[in-house]
Amino acid sequence: MQASFADMGTPLREATFVVVDLETTGGGPGAHAITEIGAVKVRGGVVDSEFSTLVNPGAAIPAQITLMTGITNAMVADAPAVGQALAAFLHWARLGDRTTVAVAHNARFDLGHLRGAAHALNLTWDEPTVLDTLALARRAWSRTEVPNHKLGTLAAFVGSPTTPTHRALDDARATVDVLHAALEVLAPQGVTHLEDLATATDPVPAARRVKSRLADGLPAAPGVYQFLSPAGQVLYVGSAVNLRRRVRSYFTAAEKRAQVARMLDTTVSVRAIETPTELEARVRELRLIAELDPPVNRRSRTPQRRPWLRLAAAPHPHLALTTALPLDDAGAAIGPFPSRTAAQEARRAAESVLRLDAWDGHSARAVRRADSPADGATAARALAGEIDLVALPLLERIGELSEKERYEEAGLWTRRLRALLLGACRAEKVRPLLTCPRLVAARRREGGGWELVDVRWGRLAGSAVTPPGADPRPTIATLRATAQVVDRPARVGADTSVEETALLADWVLDAGARLVEVAGVDDASTRITDGPTTALTWPVGAAVRHRRVIDAEA
Repeated sequence: MQASFADMGTPLREATFVVVDLETTGGGPGAHAITEIGAVKVRGGVVDSEFSTLVNPGAAIPAQITLMTGITNAMVADAPAVGQALAAFLHWARLGDRTTVAVAHNARFDLGHLRGAAHALNLTWDEPTVLDTLALARRAWSRTEVPNHKLGTLAAFVGSPTTPTHRALDDARATVDVLHAALEVLAPQGVTHLEDLATATDPVPAARRVKSRLADGLPAAPGVYQFLSPAGQVLYVGSAVNLRRRVRSYFTAAEKRAQVARMLDTTVSVRAIETPTELEARVRELRLIAELDPPVNRRSRTPQRRPWLRLAAAPHPHLALTTALPLDDAGAAIGPFPSRTAAQEARRAAESVLRLDAWDGHSARAVRRADSPADGATAARALAGEIDLVALPLLERIGELSEKERYEEAGLWTRRLRALLLGACRAEKVRPLLTCPRLVAARRREGGGWELVDVRWGRLAGSAVTPPGADPRPTIATLRATAQVVDRPARVGADTSVEETALLADWVLDAGARLVEVAGVDDASTRITDGPTTALTWPVGAAVRHRRVIDAEA
């Protein structure tokens, strides 16, 4: 597998460049095409070693190729075969090393022949990171500076002491000089690390690319970042596992959002807040977006406006939409919905079965069937987790409509049922945390140790990590003592967005997570266990088991 630049953070001076050039018979890649291999290994601008050999391709070299390269059939008669020469080159080059970059001028040709020969001869091929000096030169110098980007033209332009001759080692040496000159030109534009090479040839304006330096002082740790305008306005908020790497990625062609690109052109600085864990970073991102309302962020804005569907008692039991749901009513409500339209669709779906109030413009009493539930208790059960009381009759109705080929009506009711089920899924996920005074959960870290979170009334009160092999109990005690004090909210979303609670629920429900403490547990019994210490539960199945409807297109 090709090494990922995203996982690197190596300055170019610490990278090893294997600059290679081939001569061939003129045929396609395979076991009988290479006639010469020349390569130079450089590091920190200094030549480390060179590799050069003629190769017997096991096939005749065409006369026109001999005329161009000077390599004759007699010259390669006693040379090593392709397999022997290639094996020696691969052993010398060590292309699979993480900090090694394979370089060639028109790299598709040279690397394509190396790869094709290795595969044809069953040699191990470790796909390297590849840099094409042809593409790099096009980025560094325009046609107003050089008439073309051929290797000979560029070598003369940069003052290389080696003139390309269509012999492998000479051409590789000239390519080294072109490489160093191009990197020197591109360094002020932010091409200074290995990860920059992956996008160095991308069509990103130089003025934007150079701003990648704004990431240089950021930590390679989890946290939240903010892009700031010249006036200090927060334009955009995001979170990352690695702040430096994520912010740098914005100034490459990997960022394709037009609005974000325009924002980057006006950005003058980046503010970062480092966090102990990725989860805390994502939570802080949600809170900052809600607080600052950055103009470029599109998601997670105005969470307090998202409606719930609840059972109202007066003047008679009926379903109502509300954006101010009392916490005491959270056990018999579903949502929040992404929009009022989605909530209304869900209400129509539920009302058509429960018959609590007028629906679709008809009187509830006029359309009520003898077998239809009409009491508030049944509606409360449906909203509290028994969504099948509504879903199953609707599925039956949709099936009957389809059998009668009334597909538009069937699609209408499928859309309404889907809105209802999505709201029920959200409620089922967050309800246990919304009503839990406090819990501590833990997950093992990939490199060892534990990641700990303290959640109170559905809000992240604190997080911490423990070193590999360390006893987590002292850290748990410190987290318990230093976590934010969170009072029981009067209504859902008053102090914490439900989106934050859903994020925490996903983390707690992960297969690798373990409950450590739940409100009411004796502190003396605190321990990491293989299972929960109390009966805090989430429904199994319930709304989410209707995946076919939930995953259907709206």
